[in-house]
Amino acid sequence: MTLEEVIVQKPIERAQCTGKALEEVLETAKANDCLTIGVYESAKVMNIDPDSVSFCVLATDEEFECDIALQIHFTLIQAFCFDNDISIVRVSDMQRLAEIVGDKSEQLDDAHCVLITNPAEGSWEDPALDKLHLFCEESRSLNDWVPEITLPER
Repeated sequence: MTLEEVIVQKPIERAQCTGKALEEVLETAKANDCLTIGVYESAKVMNIDPDSVSFCVLATDEEFECDIALQIHFTLIQAFCFDNDISIVRVSDMQRLAEIVGDKSEQLDDAHCVLITNPAEGSWEDPALDKLHLFCEESRSLNDWVPEITLPER
């Protein structure tokens, strides 16, 4: 999909398309062991090897919207992503994100930040990831620096 094709989509179609693309990318990255889950774990990866980070997802819900410490971490992560040219999006349903990236036998306490990293042997190509990068590029051109994506329901 080209940038022009993304731009001519209706906003509702674009939101659905990007939500499905994000879910696909997260599932593929999970299968390839290319996810970093958690605010502190993500900060460590960004500090040690920022070039390995391909995409960033920030998640919150009503319970954590007033958490000042979390908002400060989000601000720092966003600044880091902008400085290192890493695409970044927000989702408003942390529980849904945790379902996608988590292990069914284990409850994730901190799915507020999820990084998609490149595998050790190099970068991986994924059409869904390309769609997300195009979506982020288009959003930035509209001055929406951290666009929000709605994950599809199960």
